[in-house]
Amino acid sequence: MGMTIDLGRTDLPPREKCGRAHSHLLRALAGGAGAVVLALAVLTGLGQPAHAQLRGTQTQGTIAPIPIAIPEFSGSDQKLAIDISNIVSNDLAHSGLFQALDRGSFLERVLDVNTAPRFPDWRAIQSQALVVGNVTSGGDGKVTAEYRLWDVSTGRQLAGQRFSTAQVNWRRVGHIIADQVYERLTGEKGYFDTRVVFIDETGPKAKRIKRLAIMDQDGANVRLLSQGQNLVLTPRFSPNNQEITYMSYEGERPRVYLMNLETGKHHVVGDFPGMTFAPRFSPDGQRIVMSLQSEGASSIYEMDLRSRQTHRLTTGSAIDTGPSYSPDGSQIVFESDREGTQQLYVMGADGAGIRRISFGDGRYSTPVWSPRGDYIAFTKQYSGRFLIGVMKPDGSGERVLSEGFHNEGPTWAPNGRVLMFFRESRGANSGPKIYSVDITGYNEQVVQTPSFASDPAWSPLLN
Repeated sequence: MGMTIDLGRTDLPPREKCGRAHSHLLRALAGGAGAVVLALAVLTGLGQPAHAQLRGTQTQGTIAPIPIAIPEFSGSDQKLAIDISNIVSNDLAHSGLFQALDRGSFLERVLDVNTAPRFPDWRAIQSQALVVGNVTSGGDGKVTAEYRLWDVSTGRQLAGQRFSTAQVNWRRVGHIIADQVYERLTGEKGYFDTRVVFIDETGPKAKRIKRLAIMDQDGANVRLLSQGQNLVLTPRFSPNNQEITYMSYEGERPRVYLMNLETGKHHVVGDFPGMTFAPRFSPDGQRIVMSLQSEGASSIYEMDLRSRQTHRLTTGSAIDTGPSYSPDGSQIVFESDREGTQQLYVMGADGAGIRRISFGDGRYSTPVWSPRGDYIAFTKQYSGRFLIGVMKPDGSGERVLSEGFHNEGPTWAPNGRVLMFFRESRGANSGPKIYSVDITGYNEQVVQTPSFASDPAWSPLLN
């Protein structure tokens, strides 16, 4: 992928108690068919994360979020500045870990990011953190944004960066700022500068048109990747963000395809004798694992994408499907009816050491390993309900996060803290919608999409 670097002026003036400003990172913003670059400077250089001073609390599943003030950003393009500050505010508020304070309560209007705020005014409204910013757009089609994150109680600046990128990527600037604030105040990586590939569903329930689509994690920037001529299912991201794998009934039988998101080109992974289902990438992006059906049974196969050689990992007359790698690539979780009912099993990446990990009541399916490696998410059908839950890789610690008439298909945010899934509601004209929920089972909310939507798959953080 080509890349043009725009350094611009990335040095920012040092602030009191912040140490010296220094150039820290160049990050590429990939947008549309081309690539543009984000130039930024990191002001911090602080050793300890801010959550040592600012911390939300959680008691029995109820989170007390951090009160944070995010005034409208200033700048030459006031509408753009306000839009970017709104994205920062919405991202942080939707996480459930922050309470974005009402701007109508603010006592100070911040016009200059290089001037220290009047901290007593922000303490008076119970704000613990403050984010201020400035946005300018030039005639060259670029936008420049900078922000400061302040600890209100100590008057200490915690972070500050300047971004320069093509104006078409302005929404990503807001997401990146939100990620920076999230990480600085919680000590965990953010997940806002990400995308979700999913199935867009339109038309009457009996004759749904299903198309591949992609959107920002907050539901914005929806773009169709297929036009609905063929049924498509189970899209999944490659670790490199630029490629997805999915199943399509193109040619009247299901086959696994790869699509390059930058070019839109797609091709069949392999021409197998039976039906292929549920493909997923390995963590290094060099292999995919999938289920191949033959004579009433299905087995797990792995394919090396470089050599196109396949290796069978499970054998027998059972239906083995839904495989998902552990984040280090050493293990695979999958679902199987080999003991009579749908349950979850873990095996080595070479197919050795198969062991059952689900032992609760009901049937388990659609397992997916957390990017952290600490949990496996799943769908569980029990007593007429569909549950979204998590368990540890050894099967212990099973917890239900959400339940409904028909919940299915969990997918992890790249920081392993949030899940998306889809829920089908009752009714002749109903359809599926995508939801997100915190790993604690807290803060469930719908992800707004233009049409019905199902089968989401979360990308890694964008580069």
